[in-house]
Amino acid sequence: MNMLRIALLQLHPAAGLDGALQRGEACCRQAASLGADLALFPEMWSTGYSTFDPAAAIAVDDPFVAHFQALTQELNMAIALTYLQTWPGLPRNVVSIIDRHGQVVLTYAKVHTCDFDRESQLTPGDEFTAADVDTAAGIVRMGAMICFDREFPESARVLMLKGAEIVLVPNACEMEDNRSAQLLTRAMENMLGVALANYAGYPDYGHSQAYDGMAFTKNGISRSTRLVEAGEEEGVFIATFNLDHLRSWRKREAWGDAFRKPGRYASLVSPGVSAPFKRKSNRR
Repeated sequence: MNMLRIALLQLHPAAGLDGALQRGEACCRQAASLGADLALFPEMWSTGYSTFDPAAAIAVDDPFVAHFQALTQELNMAIALTYLQTWPGLPRNVVSIIDRHGQVVLTYAKVHTCDFDRESQLTPGDEFTAADVDTAAGIVRMGAMICFDREFPESARVLMLKGAEIVLVPNACEMEDNRSAQLLTRAMENMLGVALANYAGYPDYGHSQAYDGMAFTKNGISRSTRLVEAGEEEGVFIATFNLDHLRSWRKREAWGDAFRKPGRYASLVSPGVSAPFKRKSNRR
């Protein structure tokens, strides 16, 4: 069987960029020792989701990113690295997926910034993207959502339409039952795997989790799609996706893009906002 092992790095924030580099490297090494093909950091690891100051932002070619590019080659393991990215005007909240050869194959900026809160200080991303990622388990097409993105069905839907088989979700908030149910649903309705890494601690944080999206057996019997769910403690948690089964499921079942009727969905892309959903902080 072709198995993809994703390490969910559920960590406490580190002290400063140097601390994030050192702690991040140590946890990636631990992930590799556990057989991981990819290590996934929680949201904005470079700052611990503690500041949106442009002075704390780094570029995609910063030595911090380059260090993890070199580490992927040493460990033969892909890494999904999160950081505050320097950008004209306001910085961006991004994840760069680095393949096992050290190539940054995708850098995604959070589209659904929390404009009602501190993330109004960020530049939102302008698209959802997917890319082929070379892992020790083979080429896997991956996309990313970041935290609040997963609360909008359109995020995962676009990634499915762009061919994503696995969606990575760096996170920094409480993962209670309702948000977990959202994640489970995104996986099932789009027939893809979803893996989320959250920060440890902070009462009610933690609960990094993953779902394979395959809701029924070949015989039509309902099954749990949850592969792993951590508690609130710090640690490295492995989610194992059976790629052969997932790809077979995507070819034969009814969800994803099989029976959609996109010609009926024009209102989904209308920029207008009607009551009761009007908000002063909204940025379309």
